[in-house]
Amino acid sequence: MSLSLTANISFLFPELPFLDRFEAAAKAGFKAVECHWPYEHSIEDLKAKLDEFGLRLTGINTAVGNAEAGDFGLAALPGREEEFKAVFEQAVDYAVGLSCPMIHVMAGKVAEDRHEEVCFTYIENLRLAARIAEEKGLTLLIEPINHRDVPDYFLSSLEEADAICATVSSPALKIMADLYHLQIMGGDLVTRITEVIDSVGHVQVAAVPSRAEPDEGEINVAFVLSKLQDAGYDGLVGAEYRPRGDTVDGLGWIEKAGLSLAD
Repeated sequence: MSLSLTANISFLFPELPFLDRFEAAAKAGFKAVECHWPYEHSIEDLKAKLDEFGLRLTGINTAVGNAEAGDFGLAALPGREEEFKAVFEQAVDYAVGLSCPMIHVMAGKVAEDRHEEVCFTYIENLRLAARIAEEKGLTLLIEPINHRDVPDYFLSSLEEADAICATVSSPALKIMADLYHLQIMGGDLVTRITEVIDSVGHVQVAAVPSRAEPDEGEINVAFVLSKLQDAGYDGLVGAEYRPRGDTVDGLGWIEKAGLSLAD
């Protein structure tokens, strides 16, 4: 049985206004979508789009904080715990209201010399968030992000993400294994991801180095995904890439990768 794909409509169909991307995804054959930050739109408007086009929303991110000041997440930032609680509560409200099962909890950017202090803050915030997620039946995701695209992002190591999951020790906390980021930060994808497969709650794909459709570049996506499936992964695969051209014209990679559109 093939793994199922969910369309990241923050990246796909970029020529369309966000709310029009639901229809485009459905017409392209997708049954599920994910996105980064839906908060410019009301829960009611988003739910109407999901219902109209028969789509499931599978994942969202916590808000980044003050983007103009350079924020890219808040969970690991000492002194900003109350801000984190606010954006996390917002994400929970949207996830519950939209029957969305997964929230990516964004760590944020920090100076490397503050690692110990930052790690303590991150773990405490994740413990708080995980308790709420368990009560609500949600899964929280933490994602190692590469330092080439996002310098100073706190979490860039797959192995550290696994250690953090073990420390928090909640069934609600999992890793989002984005093949694009992990290839840039060390590669050796099959061995490294299968070693932590029990902690993996979601997988995303894109080509390296282009971040376009995953049918070019350094990663044999079909091979990697088949090995992850052999190791026991049976979750969704997020199509989080920047199309080279028209999104629909570029969807030929899906069948080649052995994927199906999510039911």
